Amino acid sequence: MDLSPSPNQPSGELAGFRSAFKSFATEAIHVGQEPEQWNSMAVVPPISLSTTFKQHGPGNHSGFEYSRSGNPTRNCLEKAVAALDGAKYCLALASGLAATVTITHLLKAGDGIVCMDDVYGGTNRYFQRIAAELGLDVSFADCSKVELLKAALKANTKLVWIETPSNPMMKVVDIQACADLVHEQNKDIVVVVDNTFMSAYFQRPLALGADICMYSATKYMNGHSDVVMGLVSTNRDDLNERLKFLQNALGGVPSPFDCFLCNRGLKTLHLRMERHFKNAMAAAKFLEASPMVERVIFPGLPSHPQYEVMKKQCTGCPGMISFHIKGKLEQATTFLKNLKLFAIAESLGGYESLAEHPAIMTHASVPPNERKVLGISDTLIRLSVGLEDEADIIEDLKQALAAADPKIK
Repeated sequence: MDLSPSPNQPSGELAGFRSAFKSFATEAIHVGQEPEQWNSMAVVPPISLSTTFKQHGPGNHSGFEYSRSGNPTRNCLEKAVAALDGAKYCLALASGLAATVTITHLLKAGDGIVCMDDVYGGTNRYFQRIAAELGLDVSFADCSKVELLKAALKANTKLVWIETPSNPMMKVVDIQACADLVHEQNKDIVVVVDNTFMSAYFQRPLALGADICMYSATKYMNGHSDVVMGLVSTNRDDLNERLKFLQNALGGVPSPFDCFLCNRGLKTLHLRMERHFKNAMAAAKFLEASPMVERVIFPGLPSHPQYEVMKKQCTGCPGMISFHIKGKLEQATTFLKNLKLFAIAESLGGYESLAEHPAIMTHASVPPNERKVLGISDTLIRLSVGLEDEADIIEDLKQALAAADPKIK
């Protein structure tokens, strides 16, 4: 498969970013979907709900034995995602956290994990309150500063966990620089990139030196807020062999119906992500100009500290914006309660616009002192900008900001 960038230069909001990956839409629609694999020649892969499969004789089967170990519908999804990630292999899991747990089971007690300091609250909770109690040595570092990552590496470090852009502070990590540094220190350290915010359309961590790319496919990869799922991709034969064993042994697999839905979501991923970016850029520019907003954190804006890194390694930006509203918790709460188009809800990456308060909602499990250090304050609001009409999104933000401060018109 040709992984070279498309010769077509980006235009509009994508201008200045890396060129789009060649044949992305074609691969999303066709890889793993070949009608010839079904007797019916169905163009849309059927949903195989069977939990077990008839064998020609003891141990003589067609590649499927039991649906936890492998399923035809899941196989279609895994092949498609592998193609989009530029990977040899992909495994589908029951959730993003199931993917995290499965990857972590590559380690044994006493092994060390260095994790990005600003990550999804569930990742932080799992590493600090479960993995650490099982004997893993977990530490955190701001991987957007390579020197801090280098200082955090130890003799027992076996896994480096990067999330970029980070959740919710939108820090951007130079994947290539971090992967090169880590592998120079010890080629056996596994570098994992949580690519949930970016999706395969905007970023390919494996091509930048990462060993594993993972997702909460619940978000952009599925994109319709109706599936909970995780995905893990790699180019390494040894890692795939071990992860496939763990996928079966731990049992955290998704249902065939969810695999069907996620596979369907991939077919419009390229269209959805471009619209998310366009709408988010308009919203970020509006917020940055508002007298009611202290600071906007959106990697697509030149004001973002790692804007140049973003342009170098990504083909665009997702619909994720964090911003600090002026005032206190009262103003943040008033803003959120007065939103009409945006729903106050956790999660992200669906077609609908969502807004949330990280300190109270998604990152409440992060200890208060750590939230303070990271900048997750009472005035921080996170938006997942959806696919609605741009003017309606801006109007909703405008009227909610006005409600938070009646002096702002």
